[in-house]
Amino acid sequence: MNWTAIIVFVLLFGAVTIIGFAAAHWRRGDLDVLDEWGLAGRRLGTVVVWFLLGGDVYTAYTFIAVPALVFGAGAIGFFALPYTIIVYPLVFLILPRMWSVAHKHNFITAGDFVQGRYGNKWLVLAVAITGIVATMPYIALQLLGLQVVIGAMGVGTVGFYGDLPLIIAFIILAAFTYTSGLRAPAMIAVVKDTLIYITVLAMVIVIPIELGGYGKMFAMIPPAKLLLAGPKDGNLGQFSAYATLALGSAFALFLYPHTMTAVLSSNSREVIRRNAAYLPAYSFMLGLLALTGFMALAVGVDKLPEFAPQFAQYGSNFAVPALILHTFPDWFAGVAFAAIGIGGLVPAAIMSIAASNLFTRNIYVQFIRPNCTPKQEAQNAKITSLIVKFGALLFIIFLPLQYAIQLQLLGGIWISQTIPAVIVGLYTRWLNPWALIIGWAAGLIAGTWMAASLSFQSAVFPLAVDGFTVPGYAALYALAINFAVSIVLSLLFNQILATRGTDLTSAADYRV
Repeated sequence: MNWTAIIVFVLLFGAVTIIGFAAAHWRRGDLDVLDEWGLAGRRLGTVVVWFLLGGDVYTAYTFIAVPALVFGAGAIGFFALPYTIIVYPLVFLILPRMWSVAHKHNFITAGDFVQGRYGNKWLVLAVAITGIVATMPYIALQLLGLQVVIGAMGVGTVGFYGDLPLIIAFIILAAFTYTSGLRAPAMIAVVKDTLIYITVLAMVIVIPIELGGYGKMFAMIPPAKLLLAGPKDGNLGQFSAYATLALGSAFALFLYPHTMTAVLSSNSREVIRRNAAYLPAYSFMLGLLALTGFMALAVGVDKLPEFAPQFAQYGSNFAVPALILHTFPDWFAGVAFAAIGIGGLVPAAIMSIAASNLFTRNIYVQFIRPNCTPKQEAQNAKITSLIVKFGALLFIIFLPLQYAIQLQLLGGIWISQTIPAVIVGLYTRWLNPWALIIGWAAGLIAGTWMAASLSFQSAVFPLAVDGFTVPGYAALYALAINFAVSIVLSLLFNQILATRGTDLTSAADYRV
């Protein structure tokens, strides 16, 4: 075992734990109210939201998986870069409207907005279930980053004793999330992002120098991995896959409950606009991080005999940890691994809070206990957040990791099917709520079928049209079906006024 790295890792992890519990006293509020526990009282300013959204969007799995995709598949892995650039103009234009109407009506979740906008509890249930189901494997996948770095430090990750470090980490996560709510990940995100920036900058400076410069580094990489596979024999190849993955991922990102939660915790709509302008700094970092996949290829870390057992267990996901161990001293490896590990805790905390908010507001209060007090509502959310984390932990311990990854692919497809109800609903309620439910179901079935036809190994579906094949992100194809069904049925259902529901919002609410 690499004791130096382990000691540094544990010390930083311990410091973060203290910060997590201390966060309960930061900007003190009544944590027995869901608005305070689940949204930090909607009082977070520009700087804190910047770190919170960065910690929310750029997770431990991102820091492991993006370089791993570049390492294994080449240039297609860089789709993550344009997708995070495309998303911020959308945030700038769309989400201030969501903040305004949510602030006016005390909406805490996207489901709350759908309830206020359409007055249809079954559409609310569809949005809530989609959000929770799409989030659960995302939480589980944060454990991948922890598992990989724990294994990189020489600690076994097989059997009960191998799972023990994960269990301890998630017990700590559950404890400070329960006591501090959203304030905990908001404070910890500052530490996490600082460590990540230090690690990434060190890697993109030191490693190319050791390789003789970026020119020599790129010369060591197989040409097939440097460029996208172009159109051939009536097939658009990776061109359409790259474009649709970037566009579809951008559409879906801020529909996830955890990113919506971070947005609604802002103290004004201007905070969201400013962050839409500042957050591309993370895209710059993501581009540098993706380059580390090429660095690992140039170094040939998968061919180094000392890393053979870990590559056998984790595959390409071990590329970055192997690169760090090969290049840097043990103490810095401990810092880097702590950054990745903490990078899993922050989004996992926000995700569990967001999922519990959805369940509490849009299922528990809506269908089970409509007359519960604010304190009972907050208490239910706290307990639900524990159950969500426990479920994610069981998921990762008892099921092979590939199932979590496969479900996460579906998560992106599924969450995209809430776009007509949530995003379009911010601008018009012409779409009929019952038509939206049927369109949502059609999109889910079509998207799931596309993923199933690929054995859940990919989200890029080869759409064949008149002998021409267009590989593309299944979420976009399913969303097109969703919109078509919703529009056609709305033309019919809108003739029956009883199907329209009641809109509790007004045009002025979206501009406050």
